Amino acid sequence: MANLSDIITPTNLVTFTGTDTLTNKTLTAPVLNNATGSLSSPVLTTPNLGTPSAGTMTNVTGLPPAGVVGTAAILGANTFTGAQNLADNTLQRANLLDYSEKTNALGSVTGATSVDLQSGNSVTATTAGATTWTFTGESASPELCGFSLKLINGGSATQTWPTEVDWPAATAPTLTASGTDVLVFTTVDGGTTWYGFVAGLALA
Repeated sequence: MANLSDIITPTNLVTFTGTDTLTNKTLTAPVLNNATGSLSSPVLTTPNLGTPSAGTMTNVTGLPPAGVVGTAAILGANTFTGAQNLADNTLQRANLLDYSEKTNALGSVTGATSVDLQSGNSVTATTAGATTWTFTGESASPELCGFSLKLINGGSATQTWPTEVDWPAATAPTLTASGTDVLVFTTVDGGTTWYGFVAGLALA
């Protein structure tokens, strides 16, 4: 029987230089390491694998969180541990369970007071003096945007509402001097017109 060294010699080995195309060829072990006389598998150093048209990736790490193209698997149940920012994109066909809205608690208010809808669509405030209101942060036209205002002691001082607010019969409500009122405001044109409604006055 011939020795292994008689069968595999440096003249039997192929050294690639530059760019070589292996069409329908398979790289397999063994490969003789002339320095140690051991057999090892081939090692690809910084290969350019091109763009595969299809394939199954197993045990692949380091994928970017974005930029993966194709049909992704349908996600199962997930639990989020932080705020999720949809950046005004549409959440479609959602079935909401245990739904709530973030409250923007303004505390005691007097003078110029702004309701920023990006801080919450449920607003609470307690009148401490004459108040001039402004509304900001509404959605762009033609999306519906609105908020509720729980106002305590609103009738104890003058409330000046934005000129954009359209009240029923063009008349702002008379609020409770000592008690709780709930008002609702909506817009569908980016705040050009706000529709104001009374949800409840002098609530116990």
